[in-house]
Amino acid sequence: MPVVPSTLALALALAPAAPETQMRTFHLDAPLARVFPLFTARGERAWAPGWEPEILSGGEERGSAFVTTGRNGGPVTWIVIDYRPSEGRASYARLVHDSNIGLVDVACTGAAKGGTDVSVRYTLTAVSEAGKSFVAEFLAEQHYTQMIEEWRVLTGKALRLPATP
Repeated sequence: MPVVPSTLALALALAPAAPETQMRTFHLDAPLARVFPLFTARGERAWAPGWEPEILSGGEERGSAFVTTGRNGGPVTWIVIDYRPSEGRASYARLVHDSNIGLVDVACTGAAKGGTDVSVRYTLTAVSEAGKSFVAEFLAEQHYTQMIEEWRVLTGKALRLPATP
């Protein structure tokens, strides 16, 4: 007699994988009002090598859209889904065609002893086999920790430059 999987077992086997996520927090010795703008489409130009967003609509506000060049040389489309500068919060949806989709959440909070704590969370879902490899590598503990440490160093250097109006 053939074995027929239960409906639940079949549904679980066919269900897509859950999104994968990583979050890290770092500290910068500057007030939130100087730190937060570094995590906008235009603000990242001050510290992220090769970051040249093409603004498609808006600026920083919710619904604004822009395109950057990804690690593979292809386009990454971004949409601002939350922007609350007074609370130090911004969130972005991102799409890398034929690879992955996801969210990037940035939360900047004033630290008790001064300065600003910055938390960065990436939540990604692969949409192809190549995307599975990218997501696994990008969100691997060692890679993500190293990337966020680079962000800390680069944003710290940008903050030591004179503030621009």
